[in-house]
Amino acid sequence: MTILPALATEILVPVAAVIGIGFALLQWYFVSFISVSPASCSDGNRAELLEDGPDGADTILKCAEIQKAISLGANSFLFTEYKYLGAFLGVFAVIIFVFLGSVENFSTSPQPCVYNTSEECSPALITAAFTTAAFVLGVLTSVLSGYLGMKIATYANARTTLEARKGVGKAFIAAFRSGSVMGFLLAAAGLLVLYITINVFKIYYKTEWEGLFEAITGYGLGGSSVALFGRVGGGIYTKAADVGADLVGKVEKNIPEDDPRNPAVIADNVGDNVGDIAGMGSDLFGSFAESSCAALVVASISSFGTTHDFTAMCFPLLISSMGIIVCLITTLFATDFYEITEVSQIEPTLKRQLLISTALMTLGILLVCYLAVPDTFTIYNLGNTPKEVKWWHLFFCVAVGLWAGLIIGYTTEYFTSNAYSPVRDVADSCRTGAATNVIFGLALGYKSVIIPIFAIAVAIYVSFALAVFYGIAVAALGMLSTIATGLAIDAYGPISDNAGGIAEMAGMSHHIRERTDALDAAGNTTAAIGKGFAIGSAALVSLALFGAYVSRASLQSVDVLSAKVFIGLIVGAMLPYWFSAMTMKSVGKAALSMVEEVRRQFNTIPGLMDGINDPDYATCVKISTDASIKEMIPPGALVMITPLVVGILFGVETLAGLLAGALVSGVQIAISASNTGGAWDNAKKYIEAGASEHARSLGPKGSDAHKAAVIGDTVGDPLKDTSGPSLNILIKLMAVESLVFAPFFAAHGGWLFKI
Repeated sequence: MTILPALATEILVPVAAVIGIGFALLQWYFVSFISVSPASCSDGNRAELLEDGPDGADTILKCAEIQKAISLGANSFLFTEYKYLGAFLGVFAVIIFVFLGSVENFSTSPQPCVYNTSEECSPALITAAFTTAAFVLGVLTSVLSGYLGMKIATYANARTTLEARKGVGKAFIAAFRSGSVMGFLLAAAGLLVLYITINVFKIYYKTEWEGLFEAITGYGLGGSSVALFGRVGGGIYTKAADVGADLVGKVEKNIPEDDPRNPAVIADNVGDNVGDIAGMGSDLFGSFAESSCAALVVASISSFGTTHDFTAMCFPLLISSMGIIVCLITTLFATDFYEITEVSQIEPTLKRQLLISTALMTLGILLVCYLAVPDTFTIYNLGNTPKEVKWWHLFFCVAVGLWAGLIIGYTTEYFTSNAYSPVRDVADSCRTGAATNVIFGLALGYKSVIIPIFAIAVAIYVSFALAVFYGIAVAALGMLSTIATGLAIDAYGPISDNAGGIAEMAGMSHHIRERTDALDAAGNTTAAIGKGFAIGSAALVSLALFGAYVSRASLQSVDVLSAKVFIGLIVGAMLPYWFSAMTMKSVGKAALSMVEEVRRQFNTIPGLMDGINDPDYATCVKISTDASIKEMIPPGALVMITPLVVGILFGVETLAGLLAGALVSGVQIAISASNTGGAWDNAKKYIEAGASEHARSLGPKGSDAHKAAVIGDTVGDPLKDTSGPSLNILIKLMAVESLVFAPFFAAHGGWLFKI
């Protein structure tokens, strides 16, 4: 038995979630003190805000107007996206119920349990109903996560711009506090909803862990389904606008980024919120939900389940609860314990967040393992010899995942930050044009895969050796245990990017734009780090889900020498390329329409280049919205339909091969694509900032080297913000979907091989 009693667990998990939500609301309260209305400022504050001269009050009003336009555009897109998504996922919910209910021909009689056939378990029809309910809850929570993230970001962007008038430190705190709101709300809400769902389902299932946690997997499936469409749709939206704005504005017309004369500028800033914020929020919520579900499913067939040890069963939730408390303390180091006074301090402060949270979380994990895990327990290893595990084995499993995440984060930072030689080499290659820039960038992306893959491989080996697939599941949870901090530094980037755009569009002074550019450059790196965490955790989550799927499908082993498995393996390895081709082409088609529209407006609107007449922003927003809604369905359908087709036609063995192939190739393409795009982006910003003699020799803005860097950046945009981040959802979603439908595939799959 565990030291921590069940009653304490029932109290601690929801209390930690409520503390996380309360801390998020407190951060929002602090940000709300920054006014975007001159009339509501005190005389002292107003004097500070109007330091730029007599037009200061007009500038504040202009910032508020731009903020409103961005917020309305983001709201409009998300409501349209969620409307189409609701219809698609509604049909999918019916498929879940029908397929799972048909496993026992819609019988309402109890059936022998899968893992312990001497006992009776709930009918498949009942589990189908609960799985469908969990799926709907996952969908709603994921939608809420993305929407709240977008609202927070659009609330904070202009406030960050105005705080930049007081200094870079004030602007940093505004952006980081706002990112923290999203991080803590998502982590705490996801944990609370999952905990409540488990307890509500337990009213029916009582101590039948097998059926309970099989139904709970629907929660992870719902979360990742929304994340996929959010990432793909939002990515197409933002990159179509970004590519169109950059190619015509910067390269052809030689005007600055976010210049108000550029017709695509509002759509570009809206895109930062619907893609980088809403899509990312749903993505990391999906990772949290799936890693928790994978750990709970594997734990349900361990000695935890046979002894009905509630505290030990809830170990994954206790890890997440400890993560919220650790991240809360870590956040104070950035906002209260340490003050930023110079631009050079921004990036080190963000990096320290990762290191502090990892170090504190290691101690937290040790405490949770000691209190919430029995001295020795047994994990039933997929029909093989049961594995005896000690409590400290589990500590090393979680810790190795946590520290592997830090290694991936720091490696990503090294390859995407312009403070280091890889990105500076890419910038230097722009001297000879766009072609060499593209060559150097691709090489950087391929090379950046090496260390993360070794880190993931070590984490997998250590955790599997100590606790088989349960070890891998909790290693993934370890990597995601500091999700609140990871989301905070990730959301900080798009908020800072929007703040810079608002400063440019409002005509604020050059030194304000320099401060927001410095925040944005650090934000690009942290966004790349966030994507690295998401991809690394996706690899571990997918492998844990794969183990749960193999177990639930009653496979003793997966033999790659079997023709059934190998054909799945090779097709699965191809899927990430097919998916990437679809998303890249979608961005290209949407960007083509955007470029043509921006050129048309520059050529046909009199006085546009002179600033006499305003561009038609609404048409560009409509192009991005229409393109993203239309183009997000095919790649999303590919991911969600493929496991169903393979499972039904070819059976559980071929599907196992498909999942393994997609995992192995998808992780590496995702890391490479994200880091290549991030490096090209920061190489461009390195030249634009001109902070060193080397950078100044490549500039200024508008030089041939800068134009080559812009082209590289536009090529990298769909890689780092559409295809790359979406691939980690592809491998997770296919794995959790296969787990949910495993009973159906085991009972009725493999039609072609039965002919």
